[in-house]
Amino acid sequence: MLYRVAHPADIPALTEVRFAVRENVLRNRALVTAADYLDYLTRRGQGWVAEDAGRIAGFAIADAQDHSIWALFVHPYFDRQGIGKTLHQLLLTWYFTQTDHSIWLSTAPGTRAEEFYRRQGWQETGRTSSGEVRFELTKQQWIQ
Repeated sequence: MLYRVAHPADIPALTEVRFAVRENVLRNRALVTAADYLDYLTRRGQGWVAEDAGRIAGFAIADAQDHSIWALFVHPYFDRQGIGKTLHQLLLTWYFTQTDHSIWLSTAPGTRAEEFYRRQGWQETGRTSSGEVRFELTKQQWIQ
């Protein structure tokens, strides 16, 4: 598995992975556009991909402006291979070299993603207006 920084040319493959997931499904595909990916990859933050034989297996994107994880998804074909954990590490390593500000994310309750973030040390801080679980992680919590 090759891990590298995501590039705008990867956007079609990123959307393919995003639409393939079985949890945290994006019901309205029009809500996240190619322009959104481009903005997050080139202006708001940075992204990483896991690539297997030229195919994008997963990706993660940090939003340094909003201090959040905008995306962390692994194609179901590549589930349970440690890809999400490696992408998570790459994202947080980059993020916390940019700022000491805590980072947050939200995910649907009762999902594998919720369990994953709890195992990685994220702290639940409540619910979003849409009912998702909201998590935060400080630099200190991540370092430990």
